[in-house]
Amino acid sequence: MSISVLILTLHEEINLPACLASVAWSDDIVVLDSYSSDRTVEIARNAGARVYKRRFDSERNQRTFSLRQIRFNHPWVYIPDADEITPPELRDELLSIVSTPERPQVAFRVRRKEFFMGRWLRYSSLYPTWFVRLVRPEAISFEREINLRIVANGPVGFLDSHIIHQSFNKGLEAWFDKHNRYTSLEALEGLEILKNRRVDWDGLLSLSDPVRRRAALKDLGFRLPLPLRPSCRFVYMYIIRLGCLDGWPGYTYCRLLAACEYMIALKILEFHRRDEGLPI
Repeated sequence: MSISVLILTLHEEINLPACLASVAWSDDIVVLDSYSSDRTVEIARNAGARVYKRRFDSERNQRTFSLRQIRFNHPWVYIPDADEITPPELRDELLSIVSTPERPQVAFRVRRKEFFMGRWLRYSSLYPTWFVRLVRPEAISFEREINLRIVANGPVGFLDSHIIHQSFNKGLEAWFDKHNRYTSLEALEGLEILKNRRVDWDGLLSLSDPVRRRAALKDLGFRLPLPLRPSCRFVYMYIIRLGCLDGWPGYTYCRLLAACEYMIALKILEFHRRDEGLPI
């Protein structure tokens, strides 16, 4: 049994060739494009992919459309991002998984190796972080608008292999543009968390559920005083999680994410001031 592949794209002519080459073993590759103005669609079609188009309004809506409205040739769908590469060992594990149709799982998570300046950020990227990448479409739904949460109607498994993530391939300017948008959405999510959710203290101590522990840490971080948040983020990643062992790339990466943390905190403050009718 084979696997269908789904890739969502927007201006991905730099990343898409390597991503497509790494999944060329699939006989059903689908690209859902958000009306890219570069060569993304041309590259996808030249690689034999089926191409669909939909205007992007939110990641949640885009992914819901992709799994509900597109017909795939196989029951299992692999959903890498365009800047992710699938190594041969992960390919073999994926094909092995789907060769057992009676298995109870409806989705599988995989760890990601983050690369920056040619180096795997073993420590500063908070490895291991788990992402759902193999799904049965009919058993999946989505929550939240940023850092999308996949909800599975059934058991979720964990894979041994890794995805290679090249999030800086399009350059630092593109990275900053993307994270400027993300931090605005993160700030809105932070406001909702502060209003409606308590810290999951049990989740903070959970060793068996890394996804829950990461969410609990994030909820706690939103409650820190504004001046402390970026510094705490940097200390946690660079010192406590040993990002210092990743050399100069690790230091730079930790500084970048600490800067994003400061942007989130400032935008939360901005939203509060707007609500109170105060100047920005």
